[in-house]
Amino acid sequence: MAGEKTEKATPKRKDEERKKGNIFQSREVVIVFSLLVMFYALKILMPTIINSLELCLSQFIGEMEHMAELSIAESKVLYIHGLTAFLIAALPLLLISGLISVVFTFAQTRFLFSFKTLEFKFSRLNPLEGLKKMLSLRGLIELIKSIIKILVLGYIIYTVLLKRIAFFPRMMDMSIQQSVGYLGDTIMSIAISVALVFIFVAGLDYFYQWWDYEKRLRMSKQDIKEEYKQTEGDPQIKGKIKDLQRRQAMSRMMQNVPKADVIIRNPTHYAIAVAYDAGKNRAPVVLAKGMDHMAKRIIETAESHQITIMENRPLARGLYETVEVDCEIPEQFYKPVAEVLAFVYNLRKKEWGKGENIK
Repeated sequence: MAGEKTEKATPKRKDEERKKGNIFQSREVVIVFSLLVMFYALKILMPTIINSLELCLSQFIGEMEHMAELSIAESKVLYIHGLTAFLIAALPLLLISGLISVVFTFAQTRFLFSFKTLEFKFSRLNPLEGLKKMLSLRGLIELIKSIIKILVLGYIIYTVLLKRIAFFPRMMDMSIQQSVGYLGDTIMSIAISVALVFIFVAGLDYFYQWWDYEKRLRMSKQDIKEEYKQTEGDPQIKGKIKDLQRRQAMSRMMQNVPKADVIIRNPTHYAIAVAYDAGKNRAPVVLAKGMDHMAKRIIETAESHQITIMENRPLARGLYETVEVDCEIPEQFYKPVAEVLAFVYNLRKKEWGKGENIK
């Protein structure tokens, strides 16, 4: 059926949708790589974070030791110290997390930023529209992905903890740094295992999002025709314009025929009107040319204006195929055309001597 959307979206359609903010991207890719980078950043920054927390705790204990009572001013000082410690510990991680999310999002969207997606749409508040999305194929895929992620995450946590749980009671004999290090190593082991699996899931999700995006942008053959009309113009109108332009060009060309010195023909298929003005042109110029019906019209016009008509089959065909109207003839035709013009000029001199004026 003509209305079925079976055709791939055109570049123009994709560009329009992109301007609207309608692009494909996989959130799974952003989430997986953000978490992976975050865990490695946490591992690298953990000594700094622990030192910052230790210093903050020492300052709290040292200051509280000399306080008989907690005043508002002293509370402000403690609040500033605590906020500073929190910023030192958390701000680098927050900045890294935000930067990674932006980088991977922009990498997928090719640095697109559109305000169209921020515009208010009543359909977003419509419960029926939300229900349709939940019950659609896309909603089903998202549900399946969530279930798979939960099952995979639960299985990995279970297997890692099962191997290490026997060692947990020994943490009572460890220092705080050793215990934190062991817990951090356990968490990193879980994070890496989860990331490796989720990278595969993110890859599948990326290709699914691309396939779903292409499917949603598909066009019908009628849509493509309408787009072509908008960009290139209606073919019928363009045809009429070209026909009108061709007629106008032919009319101007026929007006130049009376200015010709000679008409070279073959004998009825081709006709070329040639003129030479030594003061304007370096070589003879083709004023008009035609084939079949147009050649017949050129010959009739030349006869009505008493212009000399000569038959030269190879020269007529060569000029027709090689030289455009209002252009000088190329060097290869200088000699044969010169011979024709010389004959015409000699013929005119003889007739002028008899008192006849051909043109």
